[in-house]
Amino acid sequence: MAVNDPLGDMLTRIRNAQMRMKSTVRTPASKLRGWVLDVLLDEGYIRGYEAATDEQGLPVYDIALKYYEGAPVIRELKRVSTPGRRVYANVKSMPQVRNGLGVSIVSTSRGVMSDAKARAENVGGEVLCTVF
Repeated sequence: MAVNDPLGDMLTRIRNAQMRMKSTVRTPASKLRGWVLDVLLDEGYIRGYEAATDEQGLPVYDIALKYYEGAPVIRELKRVSTPGRRVYANVKSMPQVRNGLGVSIVSTSRGVMSDAKARAENVGGEVLCTVF
């Protein structure tokens, strides 16, 4: 089945797996998903991920989810920019998640990065999702 929003699909898989207290979740692999997972790993929201292949030989990512004292580290994971409604922000209007406690993941001309790194590099771009 074709997926219209691959990044939204991955975020939903992570949310659903955390509600069921799963230790890992599997999602189809793509460059954008890998870049977003790199940001989640750098910010400490997941334990890690590794590339693998599924039964049909297609590339997938196995994501190791992170928990603290029995609760998921990721409390809120929202898709901001969708295929039907793109959301762009410059450096001055970059959204802060929970007064800087959370992270916005932004696709810029210099790659996918967190909002803090985008501000430090003085670049804006498409706000992909927010994490808290």
